[in-house]
Amino acid sequence: MSLLTAAALLIHGYHPYAEDAEIYLPGVLKILNPKLFPVNSEFFGEHAGHSLYPNLIAFSVRVTHLPLPWAAFLWHLACIFLLLAASWRLASALFQGDSAEQRCARWAAVALMAALLTLPIAGTWLYILDQFLNPRNLAAFAALFGVAEVLHLKYVRAALWLVFGALMHPFMASFAILFSIWLVLLDRYRPRVLGFAGGEPGVLAQSDPSTARRAGSRDARPRTSPAAALPFGITFEPPPAAYHEVALRQRSHFVLRWEWYEWLGVAGPVLLFWWLGNFARRRGMKNLELVSRAMVPFVLLATAAAIGLGIPARFEALTRLQPLRCLALCYMVLVVAGGGLLGMYVLQRQSNFWRWLVLFVPLSFGMYFAQRQVFPASQHIEWPWAQPRNQWAQAFEWIRANTPVDALFALDPRHMELSGEDENGFRARAERSMLADLVKDKGAASMFPPLSEKWAEQIADEKNFEHFGKADFERLRNKYGVSWVVVQQPGPEGLACPYANSAVRVCQLH
Repeated sequence: MSLLTAAALLIHGYHPYAEDAEIYLPGVLKILNPKLFPVNSEFFGEHAGHSLYPNLIAFSVRVTHLPLPWAAFLWHLACIFLLLAASWRLASALFQGDSAEQRCARWAAVALMAALLTLPIAGTWLYILDQFLNPRNLAAFAALFGVAEVLHLKYVRAALWLVFGALMHPFMASFAILFSIWLVLLDRYRPRVLGFAGGEPGVLAQSDPSTARRAGSRDARPRTSPAAALPFGITFEPPPAAYHEVALRQRSHFVLRWEWYEWLGVAGPVLLFWWLGNFARRRGMKNLELVSRAMVPFVLLATAAAIGLGIPARFEALTRLQPLRCLALCYMVLVVAGGGLLGMYVLQRQSNFWRWLVLFVPLSFGMYFAQRQVFPASQHIEWPWAQPRNQWAQAFEWIRANTPVDALFALDPRHMELSGEDENGFRARAERSMLADLVKDKGAASMFPPLSEKWAEQIADEKNFEHFGKADFERLRNKYGVSWVVVQQPGPEGLACPYANSAVRVCQLH
């Protein structure tokens, strides 16, 4: 498992300050140093306030006395290892037995998960596991462990894993909680309408009578409330008027605006699980059949809910429920099931090295090259001891070392999308406050509507930032107290810029 963890790191890379690290890492930094982020902290604080993730990471830093970059790197490795361990645990429930083929199935499931960690999940802007530490990664392995333990009839263990996931990321964990409850109910009542062949309920994990009795026990059911599926702050009150602007920018919330190929990412898994259910029934693979039969209506119901929320204008604020984020769990289970079947019927034995190489070497290189295209201006693995190669990252680190803690910065609100920036988060890397942006702060405003008014006002004042001159920056200084700006080269004239490289200038306003 350790070797596969190392291989996964090499394939998918590590970018500790990229993408959603801009949302989650500042919450940890704020706990470690309360003086940081005196302005606009609510754009990450709302997420941090609904999770114990920042407290856990900050606690680990204080206990181990490790620098945060080292602690985050070790946590990231732990997330990979635990997701692979959870894949093994789930595969051991889906492919029971001690034959060579079944052992091969379990290892193939783990190997396929290691190769596909950064598989994009249709329409959601998510991966199975991100290339940086965040609470979704912790919730991911907890969700897979939770489902696996339900299949093994270890309900207390399942509940503990699901509670841990909910403490890390309540929203993503809610899908695993609901699916686990659905698994237990479906196994107990086993309705023929879903296509089960019949037989007694309680076939989870084994089919011997004592196991069946344990599965049928009402006391063994998970007792988690479906109310856990509701995101925090959900209300049927009309959102602020400014919310409409931010909502329209979140295309992933509105499934009717998805591209056709994103819909294939919904239909494909449903069809595959329908086929897997029939395949497993014919071969007596009870748990694989159960999971497959359960997943089809689970995803279809989520799809119907997503469509229903996306049509009436009055439900605009409820689209942030994002029912199709259940696809994250769906894809993980599908990878484990698919990898196991490949191991049983294609790879067959671990001694058939050439078959494993033919499958996993091209797949791994394909995933590696895909990740290199996502972060072309950065090292593939940003080791905690290494200096960044990216020019924007170098400027942000200069800012962290050379500007006051209470400084307020203005940047192009689209800076994370600019060529060469590689989605480096300014707050996460520079550890300084900034005006709202159009990339990650937009996501915070879409999830927490009261933020939309402040977000819209600041974005309006930053419009056409790339054409700003000294007078425009003075306007931001007078209104918001902006004391520093980061501009692309060559930038406007008349600014005092103590730092510059080939990509950007860091300038102080007087």
